[in-house]
Amino acid sequence: MTALGRLTRPQAALLVAAALLARPLALVAQNRIVWSEEEKPIVDQLRGLRSLDEKKRAKATLQLALRIRRLDPAAHKELLSEQLANLATEGDASHKTLQEVAATLAQALKQQPPAAKQDKPDMAYVTLAQLVRYEHVQVASDDPQFAAAMSKLEADDLSRQNADFTLTDLAGKSWNLRELRGKVVLVNFWATWCPPCRKEMPDLEALYRQFGPRGLVILAISDEDAAKVQPFVAGQQFTYPILLDPGRKVNGTFRVEGIPKSFVFDREGKLSAQAIDMRTRHQFLAMLAQAGLK
Repeated sequence: MTALGRLTRPQAALLVAAALLARPLALVAQNRIVWSEEEKPIVDQLRGLRSLDEKKRAKATLQLALRIRRLDPAAHKELLSEQLANLATEGDASHKTLQEVAATLAQALKQQPPAAKQDKPDMAYVTLAQLVRYEHVQVASDDPQFAAAMSKLEADDLSRQNADFTLTDLAGKSWNLRELRGKVVLVNFWATWCPPCRKEMPDLEALYRQFGPRGLVILAISDEDAAKVQPFVAGQQFTYPILLDPGRKVNGTFRVEGIPKSFVFDREGKLSAQAIDMRTRHQFLAMLAQAGLK
């Protein structure tokens, strides 16, 4: 089995999207996408977003949202706006920026609505619903697929709230979520191949060192093999527990369809905060504060 074959469908889709941004022509769903002269600079800017520092990236993201919105309705607006939305949630973009990104994606879906797949909403609607539910932006949509996506997220959150698991870390120690009541627990899903995951890990380590003595437990869960995870962790010298979920059972329980994802449970075991993407130290601190850890 190839490396791509071991990924979930959404993870594989992210890699396909990354390849799409790396060149002006790409095969997507067996159709050759030919970017117009107006679209090519947008593709180039999307490709370079991750290389920008935080302030420049937020400004560029806002400008891209407005630029994509002005494209002709016949352009590849849905494809471009969904990719922008996936990138915009990495890190600490302003609420204004995320609002404009959501408005652009909502417009694109109205102009170019993708069909539902196997009675499930297209992932673009799920992306929009995530912005609304977790980033607290507002959009107007009467599309049944958007309503279905919002219902899906509500069900996902219920599954996470009721979640329990037992996994083993790299040192062979067993960890059970419910047995950690009385602690603030941050459950983080990540992988060695994921750039946003790697970017937030030093902040997680710093938070673990700062708040560990005050009751913070960080459980970082990877669905990769120990042979791949162990040398990466050893090279970075992370000290918080790294748990292995090779069968993806816990990923399934938490309805993880893309990484990184983080979930914070308070001392009573209530799901207090969650992040749909990479977070900065400042954002993690705000999540911990929601669980009563300041």
